Amino acid sequence: MLYQLANRFKLGVEKYLPDAFVFALILTILAYFLALFLTPSGPFELVEFWYAGFWDFLAFAMQMVVILVAGYCLAIAPSIQKGIRRLASIPKNPANAVMSTVLVSGGAAFLSWGFGLILGPIFARELAKNIKGVDYRVLIAAAFCGAMAVLPMSLTITAPLLVNTPGHPLEESIGLVPLAQTIFSPQLMVPAIVSVIIFAFLFRKMHPAAEDTVPFKEVDPKTSSQVEHESVATLEEPQTIAERLDNSKILTYIIVIAGLSWIVYYFATRGLDLNIDFANFLLIILGLALHGSPSKYIAAVKKAVTSTAGIIIQFPFYAGIMGIMASSGLISLIAAWFVSFSTEATLPLFVYLSACLVNIFVPSAGGQWAVQGPIMIEAAESLNVSVASIVNAVTIGDVTTNMFQPFWALPALGIAGLGIRDIWGYCLIAMIIYIIVSSISMLIFI
Repeated sequence: MLYQLANRFKLGVEKYLPDAFVFALILTILAYFLALFLTPSGPFELVEFWYAGFWDFLAFAMQMVVILVAGYCLAIAPSIQKGIRRLASIPKNPANAVMSTVLVSGGAAFLSWGFGLILGPIFARELAKNIKGVDYRVLIAAAFCGAMAVLPMSLTITAPLLVNTPGHPLEESIGLVPLAQTIFSPQLMVPAIVSVIIFAFLFRKMHPAAEDTVPFKEVDPKTSSQVEHESVATLEEPQTIAERLDNSKILTYIIVIAGLSWIVYYFATRGLDLNIDFANFLLIILGLALHGSPSKYIAAVKKAVTSTAGIIIQFPFYAGIMGIMASSGLISLIAAWFVSFSTEATLPLFVYLSACLVNIFVPSAGGQWAVQGPIMIEAAESLNVSVASIVNAVTIGDVTTNMFQPFWALPALGIAGLGIRDIWGYCLIAMIIYIIVSSISMLIFI
């Protein structure tokens, strides 16, 4: 039954859902006209907001791209690839393959959302090569949604790390919010753990019968631009001084030792007091250590950028949408409307639902929090609700509609060689389940 439902969604998507980039352009136009009719902003003024927004979040966009690229480089390191192959040899049938994909992707996402979004699809591809009768589309959807399920409690999730980073935009009013109240709180951990368990069985039930499966097909690199996501090939023996420097393990490990010394010192003095800058630094140092030489790491970065190209070009457009919605006051209008009928008991729920809606237009938790946060914090203070609960509600709301919004699915689709239409039906059903679980959490854990 679940497969039939997902297939109906899929057939509708094939007719009506555009390419991810076209989706961003349509949202830009929709945001423009919503702001034009619902706010006092004039037509050309909104164009000015759009242009200004293109570059307002450039630094944050770079942080997001770095964490994704660094996670990708870590996932395709030779030792990680070897582990993936061993792990992929364990499941012996399609049902176990789908369930293991959800769990492996979720586990990787806990360490780093960028790592999870990459390692999960790579693991799914390996399973699809090994197991006869498994549906490739379901595996990739399971990998993506498995990562999304765990993202609220990921050690690199954006909004909790942002409000725990010195100098964040709201530090003067709320100070630094410790991770014990956000990532490690029941409000985020319980729905993440419950959802990933549900998803493991959900995607198993959505797997089609043998006659309807779509298997993995190897792509001929001579006729396709798809990049093989294997570990970087061993380079030829270096001859010149320049080549020796490019391939120098000594040079690499001097940097790695320096980096690891800082990482150990950081954990020893601050514990798990993580922030975005430190998460990026950690991923880069680990990636360098596992690849072993500058040339191999740069080769991995080139592969990563190829698979994340869609996100890189779309980030400015979504920043432009943020510019329209923030500068015109449209986000404030949406947030204030949800707050207007909230109580102390229901504020986290309605903040969550408003974040779900805003995230469709702006799939960036950090940028969304910077604009939506002040209004929600003011409401929390007036209703005596903790700031951490508001951060958590925005965090999980941002994750939820990522299963509808194609933006963050692009790395997985790039690895898989699939389009959003191939997995969207499965993701939509997962999102509906996630909304139910998360809404209950917002009402119970205040």
